[in-house]
Amino acid sequence: MDYISWFPQRMAELRMQKGVSARDMSLSLGQSASYINKIENKRALPSMNGFLYICEYFGITPQEFFDTSPLAPDKARELLRELGRLTPEQAEHILQVVGDLIRK
Repeated sequence: MDYISWFPQRMAELRMQKGVSARDMSLSLGQSASYINKIENKRALPSMNGFLYICEYFGITPQEFFDTSPLAPDKARELLRELGRLTPEQAEHILQVVGDLIRK
């Protein structure tokens, strides 16, 4: 995978899911108004510290940033949180249901 090209697309996708403009995100990160725009238009990449702040802004881990599964990271985290509230028997039942759905 070409992460240099993919990274800006992923960031734009997460930003749009959050419903915030590039300018507002830039300013929230303490950067110039054009910071996120430059990244999304492939004119710059964030530093490692910048990347970590971006992940923190989205409320995700770096691993979740690079997760390309169809579920949005916030939905996956919500699902895991709810599964954690189930009894072991209920969790096993959900696992069986999901397995049945996948096999269809």
